[in-house]
Amino acid sequence: MSAERPAGLRVRQIRSGIGFDRSQKATLRALGLGRIGRERRHPDNPQVRGMLAKVRHLIVVDGGAAAEPRRGE
Repeated sequence: MSAERPAGLRVRQIRSGIGFDRSQKATLRALGLGRIGRERRHPDNPQVRGMLAKVRHLIVVDGGAAAEPRRGE
């Protein structure tokens, strides 16, 4: 067996959802987040990427070929 980590994205919440739209809070919950510092792994697929884009100001993403594409680059 290989000791490699599974392919995917590691998502960590860095800001609170307080003061943001209800749907953004629901997206954090659906990602398994909800507290600052909580971390979860998710598969790298279009559905998860869309959820991450919706709350990109509240999270940090590690992993994947282009974990967090930046605008203008």
